[in-house]
Amino acid sequence: MIVPLHAGNPGALTGAGNWTYLLTGKVPVLIDAGVGQPEHVHSIAAHVPDGPMHVVVTHAHDDHASGARVLAKRWPRARFWKLPWPERDGKYDVAWAYLTDRHVLPAGDDELHVVHTPGHAPDHICLWDPKARTLFGGDLLVLGTTVVVPASAGGSLVDYLASLARVDALGASRVLPSHGDAIEDPNRLIRAYIEHRREREQQVLSALNEGLNTVAAIAERIYVGLAPALSAMARESVLAHLVKLESDGTAYRNGGSWFARR
Repeated sequence: MIVPLHAGNPGALTGAGNWTYLLTGKVPVLIDAGVGQPEHVHSIAAHVPDGPMHVVVTHAHDDHASGARVLAKRWPRARFWKLPWPERDGKYDVAWAYLTDRHVLPAGDDELHVVHTPGHAPDHICLWDPKARTLFGGDLLVLGTTVVVPASAGGSLVDYLASLARVDALGASRVLPSHGDAIEDPNRLIRAYIEHRREREQQVLSALNEGLNTVAAIAERIYVGLAPALSAMARESVLAHLVKLESDGTAYRNGGSWFARR
């Protein structure tokens, strides 16, 4: 059984907050560690008093991983899993067991397959249940909005687009994301995401051709009327597109300035 458990962490960057997913059964598994809120820990204990046997973290951002230390103290026999991200893994003060792409992990009464989906973070994974055709999507997809690709903090738009294509090919019937509602038509959302990124790329190129050559100036042109709390994410998105354009040979940088290739 899949039990959605809210992490209790609403905020400007997390929206209504994170969902974690507890798979009960023979091998209890918690997908994502939350942030250590007592209500979250109590909810886990209400379903599996002896705790999860495994805690699998989709990526090492605080809203997904920082609760690991609290869970480790509450359930010292639990094992904590993720893909490596050496620059961040030591921050969370648990003994990580490391996954690899295509790793198969016992979960509940069945198993989950690890799908490495970098882009939002270099260590980002989704977890695939091929029998139920259900994907635990982490921060790969979110209904009603797009996913930030933090280019200055390990994000890569090139990798993210490749990850979308990889998940599209799975043909999932449902995605359970870490933020927002379940996604019942993931392939349609993926196509919309890819089209959105194409449109955003053209906006960035147009801004470069008009002579705007800093990340901040391009972000101000594209994201008109954006709430100040979200302006840093807008700049990250622009930077991610500029880095992709650089890798495509369509743009280049000189110091802190960016230019379109003629």
